[in-house]
Amino acid sequence: MRALIIVFAKEFIENLRDRRTLISALLFGPLFGPLLFGAMVTRMLDQNSFEADSAPQLTISGSELAPGLVRYLKSHDVTLKAAALSEEDAKAAVRSGREPVIVIVPPEYPARFESALPAPVLVVADSADSQQRKNVDRARALLSNYGSAIAQQRLQVRGVNPLLAVPVAVHDLDVATPTGRAVAILGFMTYFVLFALLMGGLYLAIDSTAGERERGSLEALLSLPVQRSALVGGKILATCAYMCLSLGISLCAFVVVFRFVPLERLGMSANLGAGTALKLFAICLPFVPLGAALMTFVASFTRTYREAQTYLTSVLLIPTLPIAFASIYSLKTKGSLMFIPSLSQHLLMTSVLKAEPVSGTDLLVSAGASLAVALILALLTARHWRRETMLL
Repeated sequence: MRALIIVFAKEFIENLRDRRTLISALLFGPLFGPLLFGAMVTRMLDQNSFEADSAPQLTISGSELAPGLVRYLKSHDVTLKAAALSEEDAKAAVRSGREPVIVIVPPEYPARFESALPAPVLVVADSADSQQRKNVDRARALLSNYGSAIAQQRLQVRGVNPLLAVPVAVHDLDVATPTGRAVAILGFMTYFVLFALLMGGLYLAIDSTAGERERGSLEALLSLPVQRSALVGGKILATCAYMCLSLGISLCAFVVVFRFVPLERLGMSANLGAGTALKLFAICLPFVPLGAALMTFVASFTRTYREAQTYLTSVLLIPTLPIAFASIYSLKTKGSLMFIPSLSQHLLMTSVLKAEPVSGTDLLVSAGASLAVALILALLTARHWRRETMLL
């Protein structure tokens, strides 16, 4: 134990002297993610709020053929721009981005409308343009509502109760809480948290293995009368310390950043205060030894600092892959998934952000699974360090 503590202190203090590494591990990584994520969310909220408050704009061709439609659209605060465009001209205008949405009223519209036949209206839009998708949806909804209103008037004129055409009345009951709706946006925050956690120990894991080998100090270290498991344990423990610092800085940065993100504009609220940050820290803590042991294990097989950096940059993606699957398949917290490290931490953190109760059994299983994998990786690393190939 004394040798392990000495190795831990050596690695911890030596890493403090490297200012560039320290800035990258404890400042750039933990702070860049929260700031970038907060800016992205703020921009998205501002865009949604602007689109919800601003009146929709439509370009209409053949407006003189459908005066009733024009009056209906204007009564719903739609800004209309009249233009004489053919179908091909309208397609070209939308493709070039000059016009976001164009409604074309063809010449046969008046005759079919007066004959109570379906009167065609063309909506020209680009479905691949995500910026204009909401405007397109609002335009289609307005046209559909206008058609429904005309249909009800026609039934009423013919002495038929318009309610007969509405056999089912659908009422939406949204059970989502403000914090639950916010998680739809904040759910990806866990990726930045885990990535910052791993980045905090990346450079120390490289320097304490491949770095020492490249400097030629590893041979002298291995010649000391100290068990290899103590050497490995001290290096992993020092990596864990920097990962914990990075995790704490990252969570504090998220707490500060989201005090300035206007989630309330869309009826959301972020359950991200000091108490929540402590819970998230406790959930991620068992994952710290796993990440440190994984990076130390991989770096032990490399010969140079650059080689280790290349391999570990790719390895960092592995623990974050389950989060991508969880987002794609909308996975919910359940016992069987608590055996998968990083995924279990993601699901538990999401539950905390939703202000949902977290099972103690799930916490124990998640922590146990992560620590078990960390122990296996640490033992494999110590076994590798006992081989003569470490000196080659």
